[in-house]
Amino acid sequence: MTTLRAHTAGAAPIAATPETLPDPEVVARARRRHFTAIYKLAILRQADLCRDGELGALLRREGLYSSHLTAWRRQRDQGELDALQPRRRGRPPKPAADAELTRLRQENERLTQRLAAAETVIDIQKKVAGLLGQMLPSTPTSGRS
Repeated sequence: MTTLRAHTAGAAPIAATPETLPDPEVVARARRRHFTAIYKLAILRQADLCRDGELGALLRREGLYSSHLTAWRRQRDQGELDALQPRRRGRPPKPAADAELTRLRQENERLTQRLAAAETVIDIQKKVAGLLGQMLPSTPTSGRS
């Protein structure tokens, strides 16, 4: 059986230097590339000006695929810069904040009306207590001497 490494008698093993070691850092998750609308338009203009064989060089230089150009041209035809802006993935958020805001405003209005009614009742009770205090004769206190 042969081994992959050949050892020679008396030869010292080669020491690993930081330059020879591979980088152990692994990116946990690849990041999606995002291109601005201005960049997309600039690349499309350059691609439209390319002659035979130059388009591949442009794509290699920019690190793009031909499918990028196809999608960007379609987006450009739909509506210039707005269609070329990157869109968020997934469902659009529900307008829950608007519904909550409306509910809180209604509750605030209802509580304000109840407070005004309660203040009116308290004012009336104060006036009645004042009138009763004036109408009732004060009773003399009987004191034993």
